[in-house]
Amino acid sequence: MNKSLKQMKEDLLRRSRHGNEIMDKSELKVVDKFCEGYKNFLNKSKTERQSIKEAISMAEKFGFVEFDSNVTYKPGEKIYCQNREKSVIFAVIGKNKAKNGFKMAISHVDSPRLDLKPNPIYESDSLVLLKTHYYGGIKKYQWLTCPLSLHGKIIKKNGESVEVSIGEDDEDPQFCITDLLPHLGRELIQKKISEAFLGENLNAIIGSRFISIDGEKVVGGDKKNLAKLNILSILNEKYGVTETDFLSAELEFVPAFKARDIGFDRSMIGAYGHDDRSCTYASLKAILECSNVDNTVITALVDKEEVGSNGNSGMKSSFFKDFLEDIIEKEDLKVRHVLKKSKCLSTDVSAAFDPNFKTYYEATNTSYINCGVVVTKYTGVGGKAGSSDASAEFMAEIRRIFDENNVLWQTGELGKIDDGGGGTIAKYVANLNVDVVDVGVPVLSMHSPFEVVSKIDVYSNFLAVKSFFESK
Repeated sequence: MNKSLKQMKEDLLRRSRHGNEIMDKSELKVVDKFCEGYKNFLNKSKTERQSIKEAISMAEKFGFVEFDSNVTYKPGEKIYCQNREKSVIFAVIGKNKAKNGFKMAISHVDSPRLDLKPNPIYESDSLVLLKTHYYGGIKKYQWLTCPLSLHGKIIKKNGESVEVSIGEDDEDPQFCITDLLPHLGRELIQKKISEAFLGENLNAIIGSRFISIDGEKVVGGDKKNLAKLNILSILNEKYGVTETDFLSAELEFVPAFKARDIGFDRSMIGAYGHDDRSCTYASLKAILECSNVDNTVITALVDKEEVGSNGNSGMKSSFFKDFLEDIIEKEDLKVRHVLKKSKCLSTDVSAAFDPNFKTYYEATNTSYINCGVVVTKYTGVGGKAGSSDASAEFMAEIRRIFDENNVLWQTGELGKIDDGGGGTIAKYVANLNVDVVDVGVPVLSMHSPFEVVSKIDVYSNFLAVKSFFESK
């Protein structure tokens, strides 16, 4: 063999690439500028409803119009169809329309949070609190002493809708869940975490002053619920709601802090909701910048992934397939034939290797910060349970597309086999007989109130989806 050892290594060994090694200053400026837009999106999109509203606002500026099932759309036209303010589908009609299948990128817009219970407000020992029911997989202790904002919608009995957003502006009050001081917590810290921190104790403080009538304090008599009555009086004055209106409300506590640069070099972003809004933003920006595509491209932003994708706004809903049918049937094609030819990126995050917790990762099959977008062939738990497992053929196609377009990418699993694992919407897309693979951003401190991602990886995710959409 005439090849040198150096040449053999280059030809035969898999080489991992690091963004800081291959990107020059001009490229990093592009990355940083892109991520300023992403941070702005994060700050405006703390909930699924806000994410959908902001995504539609951005799309309309790029010429997207609301879908009309009675209209036959021509190549190049841009449309969107939203579902209950919690999910939306964007499409750019390709030259081939539906006959060769669709190219799709699907992300979820929901993140772990604290929802209010239907009867949330109560008073205890002159403190007024709101009872919550946590949504998605969280470490409960991380939400204690975290500044919280309250977002959502209240629908009154007469059908009137009231928007609520408190805690984001500098002048707004904020809320929090208290923790026990270490001096009294010696017994508590000896317990298992699952026993020490209970969901029923995630109750947020919202007030403590008694009500006053015409400027006069209530003196004497029964002082029960006077602080609660004061809070309800404030809410009634501002929003016109009563305690009963909480029964028809969707209100969520989320971390109140804004997205911030992390590190002296500002190379990372710390924020609430990188899972999965880092992928939401990448998939959205990719379709906004698409034009003159051969096959119709679709970006879908869906709800309820963190709780199993159930419900009429989740990926298991017929909403997604119904939209595709409305487009396909106008071309006198069968839906199943189009779906069989379609291809999809399930754009969801993965767990980045954390040097503080090395033993929970398998180093040769995990993703790393600044090494680009993560292609995850399968997810699932243990023996791949609950996974769709992308085919070798589709993996090869994705490799080719990314390499030809200089997309920085890597592969990885979510932790060790018997310790890690998780789920995405990929399996529900695969059930439609569509080729699909997970592609997303590696995240540190995933599912915490303050997750961390690399700017290089966020931008690489955008390039990955865009190159997939525009590929031949």
